[in-house]
Amino acid sequence: MPTEISNIERHPLTPFLPKDARLLMLGSFPPPRKRWSMDFYYPNLNNDMWRVMGLIFFGEKNYFVETAHKAFNKERIIGFLTEKGIALFDTATVVRRLKDNAADQFLEIVEATDMPALLQQLPDCRAIAVTGQKAMDTLRTQLQVEEPAVGKSIEFLFENRSMRLFRMPSTSRAYPLPLERKAVMYETMLKTVGIE
Repeated sequence: MPTEISNIERHPLTPFLPKDARLLMLGSFPPPRKRWSMDFYYPNLNNDMWRVMGLIFFGEKNYFVETAHKAFNKERIIGFLTEKGIALFDTATVVRRLKDNAADQFLEIVEATDMPALLQQLPDCRAIAVTGQKAMDTLRTQLQVEEPAVGKSIEFLFENRSMRLFRMPSTSRAYPLPLERKAVMYETMLKTVGIE
C-alpha cells in the first residue's frame, strides 16, 4: 500500500513569464503526466484552454491542435503567448493528489505558489485571471482581494500597482458550459486587459 508521502507532487513546470506580460493566468496544478499531450500548461487534450484561444484569435478551435499526433502544438502556443504578453503558472507548487485524476476537489495544497514573488517578476502585469475555484481560493490566501463572480472582475492594489482580478470559468470539460460560451467570456476578459 503506498504511503501518503508518495502522493506528493512538486510542480513539473517552471513559470512561463514573457518579458512584457500584461496578464498572468493561473490554474491550480497540472493533471497527472499520463494525461499530457505536450510538456506545457493545459496539456490534457480534454482541456479546452487552447481551443478557446484558437476560437478567439484565429476563428478555429483546432488552431493549436495537431490532430494527427493527438497533441497540442507547444511551439505555436508559446509563440502566441509571447506575442500577446500572457504569462502562465499555477497557484500550487506542491500538492497531494488524493485521487489519480486532475479534479481540483482531489488536490490538497501542500505548498502554495509565492504570489507576491511571482508578480514581482512581472512588472508590466496589470491583470490576473484564475481559471477555477481552487485557484481562486488558493490565490486569496495570499492576496487580500474580494472574489468576483465567474466571468467578472474586481480592481485591487498590489504593492502600489493597480491590478484587476478575473474569475474565469474552468476550461475543463467537466465545467458545464459550452466551449463557445467559454470563448466569449475569455474574449471579453482579454479585451478588457487590452489583448486582442
